[in-house]
Amino acid sequence: MTDKELKKLKDDLWHSADMLRAGAHLAANKYGQPILGLIFLRYADILYKQHKAEIEEKYNKLKGTRMEKSMKEISIEVCGFYLPPRSLL
Repeated sequence: MTDKELKKLKDDLWHSADMLRAGAHLAANKYGQPILGLIFLRYADILYKQHKAEIEEKYNKLKGTRMEKSMKEISIEVCGFYLPPRSLL
């Protein structure tokens, strides 16, 4: 991640935190969990994208064989978790 991308992520997260706090009328110490969830999802998205080509290659190689595995199984083997397409940012 470049410095520019990191700064954008930081700015986006602070903006999201402010929006959550203002919209939910939460005190600053009460919105930590939703923000940590967003941070984790962003981290997971980046990590998953780094391994996506390897996951798809392995899936296509095993597809139709007796050793066939689901995309979820392969994802967990390769990067430790699975993100369904609808959860990616």
